[in-house]
Amino acid sequence: MRSGCLLLALALFGHSAIAATLPVDNVDVLYHRYDGGGMVIDGPSVLVRKGIGSQVSLSGQYYVDSVSAASVDVLATASPYEEERNEYTFGVDYLHDKSILSLGFTNSTENDYEANTVYFSVSQEFFGGMSTVTMGYASGWDEVGRVGNDSFSEEADRRNYQLGLSQVVTRNSLVGVDLEVVTDEGFLQNPYRQNRYIDPNDSTAFLYQPERYPETRTSTSVALRALYYLPYRASIRGEYRYFSDTWGINAHTVELGYVHGLNQHWTLEGSIRFYSQNEADFYSDLFPFENSQTHLARDKELSSLSGTTLAAGAVYEWKQTSLPGIDRLQFSLLLDWLNFDYDNFRDVTAPGDYLPGEEPLYSFDALVTRASLILEY
Repeated sequence: MRSGCLLLALALFGHSAIAATLPVDNVDVLYHRYDGGGMVIDGPSVLVRKGIGSQVSLSGQYYVDSVSAASVDVLATASPYEEERNEYTFGVDYLHDKSILSLGFTNSTENDYEANTVYFSVSQEFFGGMSTVTMGYASGWDEVGRVGNDSFSEEADRRNYQLGLSQVVTRNSLVGVDLEVVTDEGFLQNPYRQNRYIDPNDSTAFLYQPERYPETRTSTSVALRALYYLPYRASIRGEYRYFSDTWGINAHTVELGYVHGLNQHWTLEGSIRFYSQNEADFYSDLFPFENSQTHLARDKELSSLSGTTLAAGAVYEWKQTSLPGIDRLQFSLLLDWLNFDYDNFRDVTAPGDYLPGEEPLYSFDALVTRASLILEY
């Protein structure tokens, strides 16, 4: 959630720089809902694009996350809470010959966190549109607060560098490779999160202390993608992504997707994704004693884990509609089911009498719902 501002900015310029064609004028209204692991996150998103002449396209987006949290992390050391995050993004795309230049700004605000991001990208076509190279850069600066402590104030700076290449191989196939490097510096931890250690006076109990993270982090990821159009109004795509960072985490993601057009209006799609990672160097579910090392973390997302995502959806498209001023209408409903299993993060809230470090391993399921309406004009 904390880095959503930067991620959204990168996603926006990544999609707008696929080819040397400006985005069409449209209004995109989305409702999203995440429900799983004691977390409910939902809210609307509205995106508006409008061209000015044949070379400039402006965009603005408003995005809301309403969070209700009673996750295992929260219940272990605190009470359930509710909060809301509001995000605003403004962007401009400029088309020059076979190049697109994109520039934008995103601001994300919640009661104890504010994130700002400036992003820039350039995309250039070569060889008659058969090859496209994209370069991107984003700079973010965050201000971290803490509810109930007005004197608490920390900062974090983030830099993101992207380089991508897409290549048309045949009339039915497309491949691409993307390289991304992210550098973070400053306060990179959650101010509320704590780790646990064995009580020195009672080996059958444990105590808590605040987490302590390094103040720098650099991550590198490489993604390989392929898309193949089948002869019967369908396509299949595959992706492999490798991630590594200076905190010792290595992660692998494999995804396979399929899209099938039923007729001129209806399209069905589905995908399956597998994810796995090892733990960070300074992670432990249970430390032997207080301040046992320089950096300490018990964030379950830094542990060793694996996950599976199954996705399915339907899209309805109506071109050249009879609606006044509307050239195209598209409605979509997409559902994702997620399952995550943690190899060395234990559920301290599980009922029963367990010794420290012998609690059940944690796992959870989640359902993500996305319903959107796009109007092109």
